[in-house]
Amino acid sequence: MNKIQYNILVTGVLSFMLGVVSCSESFLDVESKTESTTGTSYKNEKDVWRALIGCYDGWRQTSSAVQVGFYAGAEVMGYECFGGTGNADGRGYQVIDRFDISQSPADLNIYENDWKNYYAGVYRCNELISREEQINWSEANSKRGTYMGECRAIRALLYFDMVRLWGNIPLFDEPVNENRPQADPADVFALIFDDLKYAMENIPADAYPKANASGNDGHITRYAAAALFARAYLYYTGYYGQEPAGVTKTEALAAVEEIISSNEYSLVSEFKNLWPAASAGVAEIGDMETLLGSYAGDGNSETILAMKFTSSQDYNGNNDGNRWQVMVGMRSLNAPPYGKGWGGLTVNPAFVNEFKTGDMRRSASIIDITGEGITALDAFAASYKDQREYTGYAVKKYSPLCFADGTSASKADGSGDFQISNHQDYVMIRYADVLLMAAELGSPNAQAYFDTVRKRAYTADGQLSSSYSSLPATKENIMQERRLEFAFESINYWDLLRQGVDYAANKLAGDISVYSGGSQDVVSIKADRIRATKGLSQIPYNQITLANGMLVQNPGW
Repeated sequence: MNKIQYNILVTGVLSFMLGVVSCSESFLDVESKTESTTGTSYKNEKDVWRALIGCYDGWRQTSSAVQVGFYAGAEVMGYECFGGTGNADGRGYQVIDRFDISQSPADLNIYENDWKNYYAGVYRCNELISREEQINWSEANSKRGTYMGECRAIRALLYFDMVRLWGNIPLFDEPVNENRPQADPADVFALIFDDLKYAMENIPADAYPKANASGNDGHITRYAAAALFARAYLYYTGYYGQEPAGVTKTEALAAVEEIISSNEYSLVSEFKNLWPAASAGVAEIGDMETLLGSYAGDGNSETILAMKFTSSQDYNGNNDGNRWQVMVGMRSLNAPPYGKGWGGLTVNPAFVNEFKTGDMRRSASIIDITGEGITALDAFAASYKDQREYTGYAVKKYSPLCFADGTSASKADGSGDFQISNHQDYVMIRYADVLLMAAELGSPNAQAYFDTVRKRAYTADGQLSSSYSSLPATKENIMQERRLEFAFESINYWDLLRQGVDYAANKLAGDISVYSGGSQDVVSIKADRIRATKGLSQIPYNQITLANGMLVQNPGW
């Protein structure tokens, strides 16, 4: 039985941009399509369900219709990865990596489609929220709290990504099309916290007919909202250096402690089993059992929130795949079970060296191109000469997969397109994160939570490595543990920023030797560029133009 779902998506569209989907194998798959308008929808709970799935789809577009995307942006800006890509490609990723537009002065709209996708998703959520009072909610067993809680949590997720990327953004809490000036980030976070509190208070623990919350594969649960609440609190207090209005550390700790005490989640026994590429074996086309190996599967006991994809994306506007995953693959190089991609996000060797002897997360997270014998492949030389910022290491957690003959394994029958058919879940929150957030927030059980995560990291075949040694659960040790545990999961950059812009600037800055086109090169990142931009990203200049000057570019860009 396949552990990764291969689903077919057919999408209907409401005339106001709201995608309509219902469910078969996963709740984002559909069996039919229905034309609707704002005038004929929003009458009953069935209509709300369809609109809610449109909101989920809008959130998914931020990865399925990606330009750069939150994942790639966070990793390229972070310490783990450089921009990479092809040696003759444009230098947009180098702009992001160095926080420096001089790397490619013509790249004035790097995040253009991402900006549009996020606000389109917000619009969908706002449309549904604005219709809440006109719905004929069921008198018995109403799903009102569940559906509206999920909708508000999606809106919170969208704004949380945006405010971290761009900092200074317009705030819309109603479905209007108008120019608005940038809001105070405190106001954006106020909406985020309000939406997440609503979700925590209104989505029942047993909202979906699963054995437990961890068996829910894709929906935002009350526990996912609680984990996001704690994550947003830690980011706000760290980056802005103050408490958010109306939110306390006690509330944030209580949110994650509730998740732990629910006993709905547990760590997967071995770290490598969380990731398809780390668990995979070399397999012939169709042999999914060998290919997926020891992978724990989608929606496993550790997954609290994941963005879902399918393998059916096409070039005609049907966007439902994981489109940033191809950027992670080694440059035009199939090395079964690792599939080819565009060579972005080459891994910083200085980060690789932070893993201690016996830490199983190193081999589960990182492809060691020399150590795994990939340099001996006949196709390696051409890849190496075409690769920018080659370091000898690539991201394993989200590497595409291929069969033994190099055929993309994005579809079991080998018919997938390596560029658009990848569909690995984007796991956004794991139980390990909840444990470490609780430890950081000062739980009385901080040491036990911290030790639980570290011991798993040093465990293989059920045996704890002799290299393991206990460490005190200090803030410094917790933050370092997070760096290693959440490598390449679009978390670590924000963890750096919330320790202070100066801290992040000093950590990110440096000159690292790499190879571009087979020749020696240097990635040079300057601390003053991070300080000048405050770690924020470029707002697309065409959005500033379209706003008739109402939007102001972020400092340093």
